[in-house]
Amino acid sequence: MKEQNYTFTVQSPVKRIDILLVDYFEETGGIFSRNSIQDLIKAGNVLVNGKAVKPSKALSGGENIEIKIPETQPLNIKPQNIPIRVLYEDDHIIVINKTPDLVVHPAPGNYEGTLVNAISYHCKGKLSTIGGETRSGVVHRLDKETSGLIVMAKDNLSHLDLARQFSDKSAGRQYTAVIWGVPEKGHDRWETFFGRHPVDRKKFTSKLTSGKKAVTNYYVIKDNGEESLVNVILETGRTHQIRVHMQDHGYAIIGDPVYGKRKQKNVSIKRQALHARSLTITHPVFKQRMTFFSPLESDIKRLIEELDLC
Repeated sequence: MKEQNYTFTVQSPVKRIDILLVDYFEETGGIFSRNSIQDLIKAGNVLVNGKAVKPSKALSGGENIEIKIPETQPLNIKPQNIPIRVLYEDDHIIVINKTPDLVVHPAPGNYEGTLVNAISYHCKGKLSTIGGETRSGVVHRLDKETSGLIVMAKDNLSHLDLARQFSDKSAGRQYTAVIWGVPEKGHDRWETFFGRHPVDRKKFTSKLTSGKKAVTNYYVIKDNGEESLVNVILETGRTHQIRVHMQDHGYAIIGDPVYGKRKQKNVSIKRQALHARSLTITHPVFKQRMTFFSPLESDIKRLIEELDLC
């Protein structure tokens, strides 16, 4: 694929172009770091109203942003014939119903057996390259033990358009979770700061006085007085956001090995009871609105029956 350009319009005032793009791509799992975005800007590959700018360029809203996408290079990721559940596929995107035992992309110490390896085999290497080889096609992520819907991009223009949808909240994501406890309110909207835990840097927390914003909506579907079945709708997509928000508000997800250590009774599930149940996007090329649904996995269904949350 030869160099192509992707454009979008700034919706609201922000301080700097580099901060705008960091936030823009953070919603999609941080496919660009701040340093790589600054390098992209310094190389003249980001234009504001048709002109190359410095990373510190201030934006007031309404500016036209153009990103030059370099020519696609062949991928060296190892294709692996790993079974995957494809719900939809065309020349531009692929929607997967991820199983709860599959890491999304390779990382140090885990370069094989991931969804990217599987998709590379399935799509014969036709994946976007914006995130680099280890994140080929990855527009957003699910934790390894979280099951459900994930969309991946086959070309760079589709990748950037999907990234915009996750950033400007036009993409919709709903999750089902089973939690310890019963929230006082049947539904609520949590808006907090969000970031790395100040002590345990492998974890995240919402108990901060500054940082990035995270917004989670929940609705209680049913409770038994001790546990609850909830529907969760995301407005932002921070790493571990649902798990952290639930735990920090006193309603940890059952089975969560990191944030859900409070255990009130023995349960059969061996992973966090969290499932990405629906995904709504606008097709990046055909422009039609598309919604996908994923039924609950058998282990979550069994847990719901055990706890009388049917």
